[in-house]
Amino acid sequence: MRVSVLGLGYVGCVSAACLASLGHEVIGVDVNRVKVDLVNDGRAPVVEERIGDLIAEVVRTGALRATTDVRQAVLGSDVSLVCVGTPSEPNGGLCTTFLERVTEQIGAVLAERDGRHTVVFRSTMLPGTCLDLLVPILEKHTGGTAGVDFGVAVNPEFLREGTSVRDFFDPPKTVIGELDPESGDVVAALYEELPGEVFRVPVPTAEAIKYADNAFHGLKIGFANEFGAVCQALGVDSHQVMDVFVADRKLNISPAYLRPGFAFGGSCLPKDLRSLVHAARRADVSVPILSHVLASNADHLQRAVELVERTGRRRVGLFGLSFKSGTDDLRESPLVELAERLFGKGYDLRIYDPNVNLSRLLGANREYIETRLPHLAQLLAQSVDEVLDHAEVCVVGTKDPAVLSALPHGGADGDGPVIVDLVRLPDAEARRAEPGYAGLAW
Repeated sequence: MRVSVLGLGYVGCVSAACLASLGHEVIGVDVNRVKVDLVNDGRAPVVEERIGDLIAEVVRTGALRATTDVRQAVLGSDVSLVCVGTPSEPNGGLCTTFLERVTEQIGAVLAERDGRHTVVFRSTMLPGTCLDLLVPILEKHTGGTAGVDFGVAVNPEFLREGTSVRDFFDPPKTVIGELDPESGDVVAALYEELPGEVFRVPVPTAEAIKYADNAFHGLKIGFANEFGAVCQALGVDSHQVMDVFVADRKLNISPAYLRPGFAFGGSCLPKDLRSLVHAARRADVSVPILSHVLASNADHLQRAVELVERTGRRRVGLFGLSFKSGTDDLRESPLVELAERLFGKGYDLRIYDPNVNLSRLLGANREYIETRLPHLAQLLAQSVDEVLDHAEVCVVGTKDPAVLSALPHGGADGDGPVIVDLVRLPDAEARRAEPGYAGLAW
């Protein structure tokens, strides 16, 4: 394919050279004449493992050249990869100045040329940037319609500086945010020789995936560093601990616990986080990430309270009470806390959990519920139907089959209960179109 790459920083330079090595005809574009001259001389404008030899080879074969002329590059290509920077504004916001400028330039050139051209944004940008800001710019300058007269896609990169060439040829995944299938096909064709799973998703999803990755990478580094500092203070070898930690691929390094849902609770996580943070404070070790995990969890629980408040209705049915479906463990259950807050705010509450029977609660479990929710006996219902007959708002905190099969579709106009979903119901995607449905984090 004939490809123009706009922006010859780390991402653009590596993308241009690697695509050229795959057999594409690539022209790089940059406003910096020094970068352009370096590429045309077969030298890399960035310091990066393997990039020098790669650029020398693809320039020698004629697969890659560079220019400062956007018009020449876009007219001479079928697809344009936008790789310009998106730095932070002084207030922390995303600076889209360079994105807007190059999008205007591409749009002006597309107005001149015949045939469909696909614009692929590889720069990191917040969800909504492409569809709400950049597509209108393209349509204004081309006089055409995105997805019809020209293609648009978002193709975030997952290249680590220092190993970016290796990461390009062996990617963890390829993400294509496609405005239309034809646009996605063009991007997929660019990388068809590469390994790894390909995800073709809506444009905003592709934009968000890059942020999910980077936020989690930052969180992992911060977590490891904080925990290492605590280990040092307690005389423990942090690397030995983390060697064992990362060896657990079932729970620790896995999809486990990485699905948005309700707040966590139970007899382990809250207690152990509190004791760890307490130990760090006693050792005079600052752990801002660890010390805010429980605060974040409490904020998430409050979101559920606010979803109920927004309905404006007073009769609430809560499905689920134990901290995890299939158990009767109520200790530090976020559903118990939710019930306590709603009851304290004067809501007329009924609760159904098939595993919770007051007569069978023993020991610490019974003591906990008698302390936190002493009125539980008068709130517990014996059946799903009893709660449904009572509720104007159904708060779903369990995936118990009896509950799922009985749940009506929500109504916002008096024709049924509003459904507040804390677990992402199996039919959540269909329910999201209904005015009487509210998902907690989706």
